[in-house]
Amino acid sequence: MPKPAEQSPQGSVLRHSRFYPPLPVFLVLGLSLIPACTAAVLLGSGSLSLEDTLQGFRFFISGRGDRTAAAVIFGIRLPRLILALAAGAALGVSGAGYQGIFRNSLADPYVIGASSGAALGAGLSLCFGLSLPFVQAGVASASAFWAFAGSMAAVFLAFSISRSAGNPPPVTALLLAGTAVSAFFSAILSFVLVLYDRNLYRVYYWLLGSLAGTSWSRLFPQVPLMLAGCIAVMMLNRPLDLLIQGDETAENLGVNVGRIRLAAALGCSLAASAAVSAAGIIGFIGLVSPHVCRLMLGPVHRRLIPASALTGALLVVLADTLARSLASPLEIPVGIISSLGGAPFFLFMLSRAGGRLGRL
Repeated sequence: MPKPAEQSPQGSVLRHSRFYPPLPVFLVLGLSLIPACTAAVLLGSGSLSLEDTLQGFRFFISGRGDRTAAAVIFGIRLPRLILALAAGAALGVSGAGYQGIFRNSLADPYVIGASSGAALGAGLSLCFGLSLPFVQAGVASASAFWAFAGSMAAVFLAFSISRSAGNPPPVTALLLAGTAVSAFFSAILSFVLVLYDRNLYRVYYWLLGSLAGTSWSRLFPQVPLMLAGCIAVMMLNRPLDLLIQGDETAENLGVNVGRIRLAAALGCSLAASAAVSAAGIIGFIGLVSPHVCRLMLGPVHRRLIPASALTGALLVVLADTLARSLASPLEIPVGIISSLGGAPFFLFMLSRAGGRLGRL
């Protein structure tokens, strides 16, 4: 069967593009993570030399070496690095999934309001101590559940509103609907924070995107939930390829379009909401990662989704390292770094797209 980009009218943007072989792209992305992760371990408010790092690993393994370095590496830096990798991968995968669902390369968790919905759910959970009788510690946290519920509500509202302008919704309608839903949910959370100002600083700093204070216990249950969401989206790679060709074509090929869209939206929202509940709002990662990978590998999701995961992980690790290093000992929220880089890229995409605005 020909590639979706060659069959689909939405694939005209990529039809004449020259894509790179997958193996070199994945190799470069994987190898790029090595220096990025090394820098994440070495740099920060208290930078470590390579010798200190080796002595810290030696102490952890044999009990002989630098105890302080070991405490910094294994108590602070490694949990933070793992969360950065997981959150970046989750946002990259959810962005690729949302773009496949909506057949729109400008859809991502931040733009369509999923991140704001997750932030509202998790923020309300933090402010009011919301809990559920069937949500037990060690299985799933209440904040992760409410973040997922808020994310799904935002996506449903944005998509439902934008569908009034067409099916699939045109990019302008989706962007406007997502912006409106995001602003509405953010206003609700801001209103709650004004009334319960004792949580204002804590929630506001978290909303800017922060990996500060990450511990091993903080990785659970969010990281397993991110992984589950990523796996769910990856398992739908073939139906997502067929959706690119249009609903009618996909249905003729045996795809239940409604069920696939719902299943993919659940997987994307699970990954994105778990990332938001653990690390706050880290904007534009879900937009930039799939778009860059699509230019290199094409729109086929069995390649696009894992490549977006690697790219998202790399971007968040780099952003977090910069956040800890640029103004040391002051730490800049990682969401500010990602937005400083992602927003200009988003505007560049809009300016270059022209009449093909946002179509895959």
